[in-house]
Amino acid sequence: MKATSIAPSNIAFIKYWGKKDEILRLPENGSISMNLSNLLTTTTVEFNHTYKSDSITINGIQEPNDGNRAIKHLDRIRKLASLSQKAKVVTINNFPSSTGLSSSSSGFAALTLAGTKAAGLELSEKELSILARQGSGSACRSIPDGFVEWLDGDTSESSYARSLYPTDYWVIADVVAIVSEGKKDISSAEGQKLVNSSPFFSVRRSHMAEKIKKMKEILKEKNFRDFGELLEAEALELHAIMLTSTPSLIYWTPGTFKIMKLVKKWRTEGLSVYFTINTGQDIHLICEKKNIKKIVVKLKDIKEVKNIIVNYPTIGARLNPNHLF
Repeated sequence: MKATSIAPSNIAFIKYWGKKDEILRLPENGSISMNLSNLLTTTTVEFNHTYKSDSITINGIQEPNDGNRAIKHLDRIRKLASLSQKAKVVTINNFPSSTGLSSSSSGFAALTLAGTKAAGLELSEKELSILARQGSGSACRSIPDGFVEWLDGDTSESSYARSLYPTDYWVIADVVAIVSEGKKDISSAEGQKLVNSSPFFSVRRSHMAEKIKKMKEILKEKNFRDFGELLEAEALELHAIMLTSTPSLIYWTPGTFKIMKLVKKWRTEGLSVYFTINTGQDIHLICEKKNIKKIVVKLKDIKEVKNIIVNYPTIGARLNPNHLF
């Protein structure tokens, strides 16, 4: 039993940070995101009675089995399928991992779809989203297509992602500037455990429902200026929580900060572009399609930028007939 899936990473316009339930990965607040066309994970899963133990290989490197989150996720799939066979998993990311580009989102979405298919399960999109969330919270957003909302539920069954709009709803782009390919010091999973140590977290939590409502209204109207102002303010608020946690979480590098300052400068010069940042150093520049080339040219002149990846809204996790082994 073998299956292969491709899943996109996603960029959250309204982000989640903190969990109401650590085991089920229920978020402190809902979120809104867009799936990214050129940040992709491909995963092949095979369950076979000849395998004596699980094997996880990511980008050509075999991962240790002790405490492995992917194996824990395989256990969830095996339980659902009443399956005891061990699995071989081979995964390839076409972008750097653990630098703030949400590789766990695409990784666990791909593992969820490929794993359930290889186990003989036929799950609905909602069921796949719920299962993916238990591997990595934001992975639930990489299951549906296009522009996505992760619902703020208090139970496992009510916390899942759904598509708000299809991929062709709004032609905007996410130009990713890779400023460092080194892994961040503290993972998002560990960092989120610190949220309540920030004196500002309760303030953030109190207005998240209104912020999500406002973002949905802006998406409906396709007002790019209002959209950009809100997503940029949201990113800065999120990092304010991280900066004021104990211990503090400082994910930015000098390259990150330099581009943030330049984006603000470019806007004063008439270029409509806004930044957002996940839990890492690499930075996402959101723009309309007409401005992509101008932004790419400017980024190429910045010495700290190692690579540039242009993304459009894309479909969520899907099966692929071409296996990795």
